[in-house]
Amino acid sequence: PQMRSLALVAVLTAGTAHAGGIEIDVTGQANGTVTIDLFEDIAPLHAAQITALAAGGEYDGVVFHRVIDGFMAQTGDVEFGDSTADDFDMRRAGTGGSDLGDIALEATDQKSFTRGMVGMARANNPNSANSQLFIMFQDGPFLDGQYTIIGEVTSGMDVVDQIKLGTGGNGAVVGAPDMMSAVRVTD
Repeated sequence: PQMRSLALVAVLTAGTAHAGGIEIDVTGQANGTVTIDLFEDIAPLHAAQITALAAGGEYDGVVFHRVIDGFMAQTGDVEFGDSTADDFDMRRAGTGGSDLGDIALEATDQKSFTRGMVGMARANNPNSANSQLFIMFQDGPFLDGQYTIIGEVTSGMDVVDQIKLGTGGNGAVVGAPDMMSAVRVTD
């Protein structure tokens, strides 16, 4: 794990880490590819962290653990959400982050949380975003200024719309979750 962390830090600090976005292969109830354009201009720290985690394969196999109909689909817990890990426990998915540090809120008034926007999930502390992200099913302007907008789905919203909905408390997915089977960095 230490070598992986060092490799991620190297990717984060390299000047070439600012790729244009990510492609997510979704499998489960939903099957297909979602393409996301990352907003390096308004959320440079978040875009760099997402890019580094994707480039390091950290998101591969990570489940959509919280999916609320008419609101959003949340994923990205690389610590406890990796369905390929021997000790995977769906009840813990959504409670972790990555080996990389937390990132301070990068609020903007240039964009709003509309359908297809991608934001960074966090704990109560607005400066606690790490690896988890969410994709909006519908407009949610009440999130503006409270969460960092990191990108926008440019293709594959039809796939996002098919992601298995959570039926548990607070949108927790019950049973076999959909997952990001592979995540690639794009130019």
